[in-house]
Amino acid sequence: MKKKLHAIAGAIALLTISTFWGTTVASKLFGTVDQIILVKTSILWGMLLLIPAMATTGASGFSLGGKWKNPLMARKKTRMKIAAANGILLLVPSAFFLAAKAQAQEFDGLFLIVQVVELIAGATNFTLLFLNARDGFAISRRKQ
Repeated sequence: MKKKLHAIAGAIALLTISTFWGTTVASKLFGTVDQIILVKTSILWGMLLLIPAMATTGASGFSLGGKWKNPLMARKKTRMKIAAANGILLLVPSAFFLAAKAQAQEFDGLFLIVQVVELIAGATNFTLLFLNARDGFAISRRKQ
């Protein structure tokens, strides 16, 4: 059961991050001001899904492999620490900042700088979670 919970929560986190990233890029490149405001506001609401998914993924992963000495497991733990720090220190504050700036229709240089930082941090977290999923599948195959 924990294994399924871990996989589902991880998949939700990956899909949510990719949705945030894709809609941000699409709205910035092709969207109207109203669409950018909608995307930036929706990302804040989407965190109500993403944060529990990330916490569940981390907690269930730790529970499944907390004492393992497997090098893949060690890499997964390191990646999750980086992803968590990235989320807490960069992504969450950026999302609040960008939503506020978008709602005020202040698309200035600072908005663009923070937007670029958010996109890089989001792509980094997506990559880290994708690599963890790949390693998780490898660990599962070895156990069978």
